[in-house]
Amino acid sequence: MKVKVINRSKHELPRYETSSSAGLDLRANIDSKIVLAPLERTLVKTGLFLEIPEGYEAQVRPRSGLALKKGITVLNSPGTIDADYRGEVGVILVNLSNESFEINDGDRIAQLVFASLTQATWITTEELSATERGSGGFGSTGQN
Repeated sequence: MKVKVINRSKHELPRYETSSSAGLDLRANIDSKIVLAPLERTLVKTGLFLEIPEGYEAQVRPRSGLALKKGITVLNSPGTIDADYRGEVGVILVNLSNESFEINDGDRIAQLVFASLTQATWITTEELSATERGSGGFGSTGQN
């Protein structure tokens, strides 16, 4: 898949860090540091503008190291970038820790994963097929 990109950031284009990486690391493109207080959220710009091919989306996901070590995650995880969006890619970060977190220009703040998608067509009905689970909700399978 080829994705057109305009890079208005001060940084190189995101790249896959290993040959089997699913995600590209997104970097903060900011003029001054952002201090994210506990339970605070902010939109961090990346300076990237994408033209994603029809039939695909880009998903903005948390970086596992930031989540585990610092309690920083993507608030609307995964954030979806639709194929028809042409604005700047932004990342909504939230600090779920008890300590302030500093975001500096060039910091790796999230991952970008491309995925193919299928749009659904609704079929209106009055009855659904039976399954072993049925209408059992959260925790209904007996798993801890």
